[in-house]
Amino acid sequence: MKLNKLSPNFAVTDIRETVGFYLEKLGFELVALVPESQDGVEQQFSDGKKYVYAMMKKGNVELMFQRSDSFHEDVSLADKEISGASVSFYMEGEGIEAFYSELKNKNVETSELKLTWYGIQEFYLKDNNGYILGFAEEKK
Repeated sequence: MKLNKLSPNFAVTDIRETVGFYLEKLGFELVALVPESQDGVEQQFSDGKKYVYAMMKKGNVELMFQRSDSFHEDVSLADKEISGASVSFYMEGEGIEAFYSELKNKNVETSELKLTWYGIQEFYLKDNNGYILGFAEEKK
């Protein structure tokens, strides 16, 4: 089997809250939403509707978020508990110092920005669901 891309699907408790975090804190854009009725795809939230899925992107990175009850229906092998920080999602990009400063001003929980022995400047943050995201930039 040839693999073409990886799109992590995060089990979350609240789609609106998670989308808000990624929009406001991390600068992702909303690509698609699936309402609880699962009868179509939407590009923005509607008042009074509940949602089970959202896809977001920033640059070439796509992330999917699925409400945990729906996630466990679709992914029967998954444990029923959301474990959050059992894995980290590592993303490479450009402009890490400005992005890090921006996050500090938004009260996002982060590790220190550091230059590693292998020449990568990196830091980690914890999202509103407890998932760990890593951001890195090669320094020459």
